[in-house]
Amino acid sequence: MIYFQAMEKYELTIVLDPKVTTAKKKKVIETVEKVAGIVKGNLGKMEDWGLVGTGLYLHFPLELETSSVKTVSTKINQESEILKYLLIRKGK
Repeated sequence: MIYFQAMEKYELTIVLDPKVTTAKKKKVIETVEKVAGIVKGNLGKMEDWGLVGTGLYLHFPLELETSSVKTVSTKINQESEILKYLLIRKGK
């Protein structure tokens, strides 16, 4: 018997070094897109929040199966350009 998990809504916020180059920023965005594809998630429109305090912020709305959250976190954590990230499930 095959069970399907419902997709849950998540928000991924990434903090990059404020001095990051455009090419490295693009690489991070492509990594997020690739990871979302690997776990068969849906990636919404990325928002570039720009420089906030001591970092450059990027925000991604996502739809993921709960079982794939750990995979997404692991892959994002491996990206050397990312200083910090926060992946949270949106309330219902």
